[in-house]
This record gives sequence, C-alpha cells and structure tokens, in this order.
Amino acid sequence: MQTEKVVDHIVSWLKDYATNAKVNGFVVGISGGIDSATTSSLCALTGMDVLCIEMPIHQAPSHVSRAQEHIAQLKARFPNVRDTRVDLTPVFEEFKTEVSLEGANATVEMALANTRARLRMTTLYYHAGLLGLLVAGTGNKVEDFGVGFYTKYGDGGVDLSPIADLLKSEVYMIGEYLKVPESIMKAAPSDGLFGDARSDEDQIGASYPELEWAMAMKDEGKTEADFEGRQMEVYQIFTRYNRANLHKMVPIPVCEIPNNLK
Repeated sequence: MQTEKVVDHIVSWLKDYATNAKVNGFVVGISGGIDSATTSSLCALTGMDVLCIEMPIHQAPSHVSRAQEHIAQLKARFPNVRDTRVDLTPVFEEFKTEVSLEGANATVEMALANTRARLRMTTLYYHAGLLGLLVAGTGNKVEDFGVGFYTKYGDGGVDLSPIADLLKSEVYMIGEYLKVPESIMKAAPSDGLFGDARSDEDQIGASYPELEWAMAMKDEGKTEADFEGRQMEVYQIFTRYNRANLHKMVPIPVCEIPNNLK
C-alpha cells in the first residue's frame, strides 16, 4: 500500500466532503483503539475543527489511559483539535433501572452492550448538531463489510466512514505513519462494550489477520469444502458472522407499494 498517498487521498476526501456539506469539521469518539486513533488523526490533518469525545461507561482503565494519551498527543500536534469527556455511566445505570433485565444472561449482556454503543452515538450527534460537525465513523473494512462487528445505529450510525475501505492491517500501517501512540499500536483490538478488557478476538474466535484471509477467500469464491483444520474453522467463523450480520451491511428493506394499489 502507498501509505502516504492513501493518507493524502483520505484527508482530501474528508475536506471536500465537509466543505460541500458546509460544515466546520468532524467529531470522533475516542476509545483508546487503533481505529478511532487513526480516524481522528486523519481528521486532524484536514486543518478543520476536530472534536474528540471520550465517552466512558464502566470503561476498563487501560482503554481510558490509551484514549487520554492519544487525545493529549493529538492536541499537542494539531491546534485545530479539542476534546471533551462525557461520562455516560450514570446515564447507562439509570437506563437499566427503567428496562426489564429479565432473560438469558448472555442475551441481556449483549443488549446492554449495544445500548452503550447507541448512547455514545446519541452523544456524538448531540455535539455534532451543536457545533456544525460531521460524525466520522471509525469502522474498518473487515468490521463493516466482513463480519459486521459493530452495533447497528450505534458505532454504525455515522455521517461518513474514512477508513471503511481499509483492512485492519492497513489501518495499522496508516496508524504507524501518523504516529499513533505505541500503547495503542500494541493493544489487542477491543470494542470496549462490556466494561472489561476482553478483545475482539475473544468475542469472535478469530484474529483480524485470520478474518482478512477468510474475507479474501470468500471474495475468490472459495467454500468451506476447500479448507480443513484451523483454516476451515476460521472460514466457518467468518461466514457465520457475515451471514448473521448481513442486515447491517445492506440498505434498510423498503416495502414498495405497486402502482396499481396507489
């Protein structure tokens, strides 16, 4: 990958989009992970206003420290970057008192995890509307179009997606070029939705390099029968997530009314 040229292309695309939309810049949720660090760095390079928002909800301390380290570094490098912190823990806890928490533990846990993501989306759009900014998405290609590893109308609710055509490995290359803090570069990817340090690989059962391989195999028309051992297992994991989360990757179904019924 021609890293410098890709960075220039994304930065130019961001500036053109914001200018045409007649907005002042971007708002980015900062999690302490590589995707949000890379996205916010790309936004900062536009020279337009960038608001970085930390939105902890019972967050693992390691996530918080990495997020704060990145924000401090970005503000030191770019005068157009500012930040704010919105502690959503009390909001989340109050929400839990108003809904039923009955049901299978795993189901309730997942529903609450998705609620965290949607509370953060609401917070991002509040500030975006207040300040005339666009919400910049932080999803990469494997998450957004491979396994659908994001929350519908949560971290999937954005105005534009600067890194969604980059594989995770390519995001790391961009992040290294943009001098993302080493603590983030070395950290295991995590969605941070469960209040602990569990990684994406812990949840999915496969690493991002493995998922990238499976995505490439699917694009080549390979099937499960073409593999055995760990390769078969990874391919099965990828196709299971891809199939189950397809509803996130396609347009919302619209019931079209035949003209003769109108």
